[in-house]
Amino acid sequence: MKHGFIKTAAVTPKVRVADAVYNGEQICLGIEEAFEKGARVIVFPELCISGYTCGDLFLQERLLDACKKTLAEIAGFTAGKGALVFVGLPFEFKGKLYNVAAAVADGEVLCFIPKAFIPSYGEFYEARHFYPGNREAVFADFDGKKIPFGCNVLLKAREMEGLAVGCEICEDIWMPDGPAVSHAMAGATLLVNLSASNETIGKDAYREMLVKSASARLIAGYVYCSGGEGESTQDLVFGGHDIIAEYGTVLAQSKRFESQILYGDIDINKLRMERRRMNTFSCGPDSSYMEIPFSLKKEETKLERAFPAMPFVPSDKSERDSRCNEILMIQSMGLKKRLEHTGCKKAVVGVSGGLDSTLALLVTVRCFDMLKLSRKNIVAVTMPCFGTTDRTYANACLMAQTLGVTLKEVNIKEAVTVHFRDIGQEMQNHDVAYENAQARERTQVLMDIANQENALVVGTGDMSELALGWATYNGDHMSMYGVNAGVPKTLVRHLVKYYADTCENSKLEKVLLDVLDTPVSPELLPPVDGAIAQKTEDLVGPYELHDFFLYYMLRCGFAPEKIYRIAKVSFAGCYEDSVILKWMKVFYRRFFSQQFKRSCLPDGPKVGSVALSPRGDLRMPSDACVRVWMEEIEGLQ
Repeated sequence: MKHGFIKTAAVTPKVRVADAVYNGEQICLGIEEAFEKGARVIVFPELCISGYTCGDLFLQERLLDACKKTLAEIAGFTAGKGALVFVGLPFEFKGKLYNVAAAVADGEVLCFIPKAFIPSYGEFYEARHFYPGNREAVFADFDGKKIPFGCNVLLKAREMEGLAVGCEICEDIWMPDGPAVSHAMAGATLLVNLSASNETIGKDAYREMLVKSASARLIAGYVYCSGGEGESTQDLVFGGHDIIAEYGTVLAQSKRFESQILYGDIDINKLRMERRRMNTFSCGPDSSYMEIPFSLKKEETKLERAFPAMPFVPSDKSERDSRCNEILMIQSMGLKKRLEHTGCKKAVVGVSGGLDSTLALLVTVRCFDMLKLSRKNIVAVTMPCFGTTDRTYANACLMAQTLGVTLKEVNIKEAVTVHFRDIGQEMQNHDVAYENAQARERTQVLMDIANQENALVVGTGDMSELALGWATYNGDHMSMYGVNAGVPKTLVRHLVKYYADTCENSKLEKVLLDVLDTPVSPELLPPVDGAIAQKTEDLVGPYELHDFFLYYMLRCGFAPEKIYRIAKVSFAGCYEDSVILKWMKVFYRRFFSQQFKRSCLPDGPKVGSVALSPRGDLRMPSDACVRVWMEEIEGLQ
């Protein structure tokens, strides 16, 4: 449960129709196995104690009594386990028969939650036997006790802040106003569904869509468990299709037609953060709801879910290509609107032969093609200075020529040298003034050429650099429109690669691939034996780590300790724990200290769920203190 994780399980046992004794034994075996694997919320299928396909046998008193006796035995089996278990059974209440989920924990039946919507269409005829459940809870007699009975029940964990469980049954999720909606609005962060959904062609995809959609709309975890092998095949076949989802993402999904246990680690803290972030998601106490406490065994959940090492980059190639094309379109459309609004028919882009300026130039070319403007109206300016290498210079020139834009070279060595003389900067002193003077001179050149051409300067800096403040204030930090401002460095590489793969120009493809193979560098220090002397990732750390920290801090709201925990898993075998911790310290220090640069960013398009614009996603004071974050990081030593 540490860091907000709770391991859940969907257990589809093999059943015997109308054999409550056998089914109870199988359920207890499933509870034991799931508990031993660390599951603390365990969900079984609809009517699993009796079997879903009993038909008119549901009306038999002998079966109903056997199910109640078995439920009492199952409840007793949970004593001392510190887990919440949901099982399904037919239950008579005030002369009517209900299809219910019984929530049991620590040896007791906590409540009965009846099915709200009773289907009687197609292959279903539940209304022949069952009555729709009441929403507000009343009390039913069971085993000598008064047990809450109703849909509007939330089960709240004593030992885990924010874990509130709501339950619905099968058909309820198919309805537009199913119980899960009100559960979530009343505060449920985890929803469970006991189901017995038969298989027909294509139905599995629809079920998956329903679960994903419910978990996304309701900002919740969702555990869906369906009946499977052993149900009567007289007219139907049940595949045991189990799904565990979190906020629109399927964490785990079972193979159909197999009896098995499916596990999923739900991040309750992440869901709470998402609800805090979305002010339109208004949830809170509901007087119609009964809250029932339960206890969990306190422990650190052994994580089995994967956290992508590159969360900004889809792992599937087809999805990644689609994402790249969409991002290029967003960038291009953003620039297109700015050019149309200002009346500019020309653009100026500083090209260095590096990844960021390459992407900015490609976006600008795409934009001009959309506007049906001549590519010659794009002025690509290369500005060699003390750190420029032959490789990057040649790539910048060749790329501009291949794309058919206007190439302009302005060697800034002399201008910077004169500036050094004016301010008393020694040429041999390669300090920050030595570096930044070059960056600011380049920006001045670009701005002045833009004035000459009645053009707009297109910015090249990416989101990862903005997060770290790895940009010269009033240097490469400034432009008239920053097309890369919403793109993290790990994604920049894939955008350029996608362009290379799809440009259908072998000459352009070759130069783009060489750009991709070039170390990331601002090239502000003199080369050593003709090679790049200043490699960015040697100075500020690997961008894949910084992008990882950035995503899970801003998008998910994770604390440093939690990010460090999942980073050790995601980068196992790639970085030592000490290396991850070292660069995490750098990230947090720089992220907080460099906010002043982000507070006055030029306009630029947001392309993903993480953005740093002071006018959009990140309203952060420039003088915020990093102390509480660093104290936690220091404690990780």
